[in-house]
Amino acid sequence: MPTYDWINKETGEIITNFMSINDLDKYKEEHPELERYFGNQHVATVYPNPKQSDGFKSVMQKIQSAHPGANLSRYT
Repeated sequence: MPTYDWINKETGEIITNFMSINDLDKYKEEHPELERYFGNQHVATVYPNPKQSDGFKSVMQKIQSAHPGANLSRYT
């Protein structure tokens, strides 16, 4: 189930709830003092580009030569 963060407009308190997306609209109607809070977003991990094997590079070079308009330079 998704996690939703809310901030109370009156007190500034941050609240976290777990609910289905179907319950989200009903919750918003029942709690007009709350608004969505996006300050606790998690940053995704960025992984480096994996090293391509020589066989893969060879296949990509053949595809590139057969299709000159394709930009496959990052794979060759």
